[in-house]
Amino acid sequence: MSTTLPARPNHRKNRARRILIGVAVVALVAGFNGPALYRYGSAEYHEYEINRPEYKAENGHWDFLDIPSEYRINAIHAALLHTGKVLLIAGSGNNQKNFDAKKFESVLWDPKTNEFTKIPTPKDMFCAGHTQLPDGKLLVAGGTKRYEKLQGDVTKAGGLMIVHNEDPDKPVTLPAGTRFTGKENGKTFVSKDPVLVNRAKKVFDPATGGFLRTEAGLGRIYVEAEESGKAYETGTEDNYRVHGLKGSDTRNVYGIAQKLALDKKDFQGIRDAYEFDPVAEKYIKVDPMNEARWYPTLTTLEDGRVLSLSGLDEIGQIVPGKDEIYDPETKEWEYTGVERRFPTYPAIFLMDNGKLFYSGSNAGYGPADIGRDPGIWDLDSNKFTKIPGLSDPDKMETSATVMLPPAQDQKFMVIGGGGVGESEKSSEKSRLVDLKDPNPRFKDGASLDKGTRYPSASLLPDDSVLVTGGSEDYRGRSGSDILQARTYDPKAGTYRRVADPRVGRNYHSGSVLLPDGRVMIFGSDSLFADDANTKPGVFEQRIEIYTPPYLYRDGRPRVTDGPQRIERGESGTFKSPEAGRLTTAKLMRPSAVTHVTDVDQRSIALKPRKTADGFTVTVPENRALVPSGWYLLFVTDAEGTPSEGVWVEVP
Repeated sequence: MSTTLPARPNHRKNRARRILIGVAVVALVAGFNGPALYRYGSAEYHEYEINRPEYKAENGHWDFLDIPSEYRINAIHAALLHTGKVLLIAGSGNNQKNFDAKKFESVLWDPKTNEFTKIPTPKDMFCAGHTQLPDGKLLVAGGTKRYEKLQGDVTKAGGLMIVHNEDPDKPVTLPAGTRFTGKENGKTFVSKDPVLVNRAKKVFDPATGGFLRTEAGLGRIYVEAEESGKAYETGTEDNYRVHGLKGSDTRNVYGIAQKLALDKKDFQGIRDAYEFDPVAEKYIKVDPMNEARWYPTLTTLEDGRVLSLSGLDEIGQIVPGKDEIYDPETKEWEYTGVERRFPTYPAIFLMDNGKLFYSGSNAGYGPADIGRDPGIWDLDSNKFTKIPGLSDPDKMETSATVMLPPAQDQKFMVIGGGGVGESEKSSEKSRLVDLKDPNPRFKDGASLDKGTRYPSASLLPDDSVLVTGGSEDYRGRSGSDILQARTYDPKAGTYRRVADPRVGRNYHSGSVLLPDGRVMIFGSDSLFADDANTKPGVFEQRIEIYTPPYLYRDGRPRVTDGPQRIERGESGTFKSPEAGRLTTAKLMRPSAVTHVTDVDQRSIALKPRKTADGFTVTVPENRALVPSGWYLLFVTDAEGTPSEGVWVEVP
C-alpha cells in the first residue's frame, strides 16, 4: 500500500495567506505593545551582549552574590579581614524598629566558599567608625544611642544641660533621672543618662604664681521635660537647681541651659569600642572612648595607634573638637590635647611624612561653615595648612576620596559629592592634588557624566580605580541613581566606561576589593522607592560582585609560596611559575569602608626582582607609608593582569 500523502491544492497560496495574517496580527499587537516589545527585545539583546566573552574581556561583568535569606542584612559597614573573609556590619541598619528591639546584626562572608556566619553584635554599631589594627583585628568604635526625631515627632521638650561644678576638690557624678528645676522659669527637666562633672580648676598667674580665678568643671547631659506638650518648652537661658544634692554640693553644682524645646533632635552617639578578632570571629570589648561618637572617623597613625575624631555626641551635637587616640597595646584611649573641628566622617588620611591629609570629603552632620576646608594637619603642633584650588567646595558632602596608586606619589583624587544636608546639588568633578608639590593645589581632572553623590571608589591591583554607583540627588531621590561604572587610569588621567551595574547605590553604600581581584559592592538606603517620591524606600540588601576585565584573560600570574611576614626594609622571596614576565608588584592595605569613606586602602608599589624560580620584593622602610598590619601582595604582568592576592604581615 502506498504511504504517499495526497498533494494539497493551492498549498503555496495558503501558506502565503497564513504568513500575511501572522504579520498583520504581530503588527496589530505591536501597535498596542510596541514599547514593551522593544524593551523586551532590548533587554534580551543587552543580556546577550554583556555575556559575550569579548564584551567581558573588554568591560568586565557584574553578578549577584547568592545570599541565603537569613543572612541578608542592611549592610552599612564592611571590612576585608586577613583571613580573607569580609565582615558586614549593620547594627540596627538605620531601622528604628530594629533599634527598639535591640536587633543588632553582623555577618561574616567567605568569598572562597560563599559561606555566611552570623556574628553576635553587642551594641548598635550603625554609624560607628572602624579601621584595621596592626595585629589584623578591626577596631570598631562608636555607634547609635538614639535615633533622630524630626520636628513634629518630638513630644517632650528637651536639649542640652551644661552642669557646672565649682568645687576644686572633687568631681561629681549625677545619676540618670536627676531632676533640674529652672530658677526663673520654674520648669523641671530630667536627665536621661549619668554624667561625670569634673572638679573645678584653679588658675594661677604664670608670671607671679598668684591665684587668679577658679574655672568650673563641666559636664554635658541631655534632659527632657517630665510632661509632654508645648507648655513645658523654655525660650531663654536659665540657671537650674539640681535635686538630690547635699551640703556644699547644693551651692557648687548647678545647671545652665539655653532653649529647651520641641525642635528636631539629632542622632546621639555611644562611647563603646570593640575589637573584632578575625580568628576567633567575635567582638571583644575594649576601653570605651572618652567621647560618645556617632559618624566618627578612625585613622591609623604612624606608630600604629588610632585617632578618633568628630561625630555626634550623647547630646546629638557635633563633638567639640575633642580628638582622642586608641593604643592597641594598652587597649585604652587618651585625649590628644589638641582640638580640631570637622564635619562627621571626615576623610582623614595618614601621609608618608606622618602628617594627616583632610580631603574635604565628609558625611555631613555639623556646621556648614566649620572644618570644611581641605588641608594638611600636623597633629603634634595642631597646625592646619589649607590647600587651595578646590572646585565645587560647596558640594563635598558624600564625595569619595582615594590615595591614587602608587602611594609613594602621595596624589589624591576627590570624586563627585553633593551639597550640605538634603541639597539637590551634586558635582561631576574629579579633583586632583599632589601633596609632594611644595605648594599643593587642587586641579580638576576628568569629569563624570553626571553630578554624583555617594560614588564608590576601589583601588584595583592593575593600578586603576573602579568608580561606580552614586546618585544625582540626595539619597537617590526622584529616581536619580546612576547605573554606571568606569575605571580611572592615574597615569593617563582618564576615565573609561566599563560594564554597568544592575543595582542603584546611594547613601549607606560602599565597595571592597577582594583577595582574588574582584570587587564587592553593597548597601544603598534610598529615601523613596519610586521616581515620583511617593513610596518610602527599602534598604538594598542585594550585593553585586564586579569581575574586572583582567580576570577574563588567559595566563594569570601565580604566586605559589613565600613568607607571611616581612619587616620594613627587609626582602621576601616568593615562588612563581610566571616570574619571568612579571613587571610590577604592590602591597595593598585592605578596605574598611562606610558611607564611601575608606581611609585604609592604599597601594604601595614594589619592584619585583627575578630569581631562579620566582621573585624578590623589598618593603619600604617608611612606617607612615607602610603602617603596621596585614597586606595583600599582588604581582602583575606587562598587560596588567594581576595574580591572586597573597597575605603578608608587616609588623
